Amino acid sequence: MPDTNKEPKKLLLVDDDEFLLDMYSMKFREANFSIDIASSGSTALEKMKNNTYDVVLLDIVMPSMDGFEVLAELKKNNLLGKAIIIVLSNLGQKEDIERGIQLGATDYVIKAHFTPREVVEKVQYQLSRKK
Repeated sequence: MPDTNKEPKKLLLVDDDEFLLDMYSMKFREANFSIDIASSGSTALEKMKNNTYDVVLLDIVMPSMDGFEVLAELKKNNLLGKAIIIVLSNLGQKEDIERGIQLGATDYVIKAHFTPREVVEKVQYQLSRKK
């Protein structure tokens, strides 16, 4: 049961799939998160430069600027330490996971292996570790 007395955690959801954005937005709102969405890597970077988020869920495969490029830019501009960044992708090769972690992601979640509810639980777990 979500704790509605606490201030909602701010989450930026980055994915170019509108269906997934809607589905994850609904699940995270049910868990008392404040949601912002970005459908491209460049939009995500702009939002992260101008806002603070507790968590960023970042897809890798996106047009024009992929999630790895977003992570590299965040690292280059010292914007990594401000949020927990969790890659949420269908790219599940060992090399992809290692690359995401090396670029600064806290965790790497393969979409096909987790239900939306389990993704919410993973995010809540990472937030509980940060305290």
